[in-house]
Amino acid sequence: MARTSVGILRGGTSSEYDFSLKTGAAMMSALPEERYEARDIFIDRGGVWHMRGIPMSPSRAISQIDVALNALHGGAGEDGTVGRFLERAGIPYAGSSPLSSALSLNKIRTRDILISAGIRMPRGLGFTLGMPYTTGEMAYTVFQQFGPPYMVKPMSEGSSHGIRIASNLAVLPDVLADILDTHGGAVVEELLQGKEATVGVVRDFRGEQLYVLPPARVVLPPGARFLERAHRQNGLIDHIVPSDFGTAEKKRLMDVARVAHRALGLGAFSQADFIVDRRGPVLLEVDAHPALYQGAAFPPMLESVGSSLGGFLEHSIALARG
Repeated sequence: MARTSVGILRGGTSSEYDFSLKTGAAMMSALPEERYEARDIFIDRGGVWHMRGIPMSPSRAISQIDVALNALHGGAGEDGTVGRFLERAGIPYAGSSPLSSALSLNKIRTRDILISAGIRMPRGLGFTLGMPYTTGEMAYTVFQQFGPPYMVKPMSEGSSHGIRIASNLAVLPDVLADILDTHGGAVVEELLQGKEATVGVVRDFRGEQLYVLPPARVVLPPGARFLERAHRQNGLIDHIVPSDFGTAEKKRLMDVARVAHRALGLGAFSQADFIVDRRGPVLLEVDAHPALYQGAAFPPMLESVGSSLGGFLEHSIALARG
């Protein structure tokens, strides 16, 4: 029987290039060779597509694949650009639609949608570079709503890239200015304290329309105030699953992850990140393209229910080809 040709898109021009390379490598290693021919479609930092080390046009790179797995984190891989390109070319791909993927990447729009769905999130405000306010006026607007310390995030970045802590009101305008100048948009949120958790969602899995994986407890290095990019890069994070959350906490985390997936209109899978404080879960963000490399949370969540990365990818491919 002929093997299915699977194009694995990895690399790219976003700040998450290194993480994308690792997720793509994990995908290629996990696909059973007897059933799938994994084709490494590498996109370099300059946006040039390669197949077997040879630069070529994007159209040619995907011309002989049956289905695509998108391992591109951030940027064009998540803002809908690559999804629209694959759809125009008639190539089925695993994941969410271009629109829902772009929504989940945009933290300002995501906050509005999720809060409207009744989900508890940190108090926060979003700003863009085109707003007719000085950063001092923005900072004062935030201060009127809630006090420091503040977590300031780029509007459309993942893997904790570009996050800054403003410990007081005096430094907030400069932090905002830096992030707005670099990224064009920023979200200022209250810095919450509590246990960190993450929850995966898989569509049409094991007889459930939305199967929610058991929550993983995210354990940060001693003294860390939040999950930083360096923690991911250097493998300093532990994911405990089964976790030590109580039964009611686990159910609440899973229920919120399911509601968030639906509210954003996400597709085959997603991953929701939380802080659990004394009042319960607080949703931080939702990722339409979960990291799948060794050391990320999604693989051990799959393993905790007797599945595997390979099994998950085969399921995702079947959904894509539907």
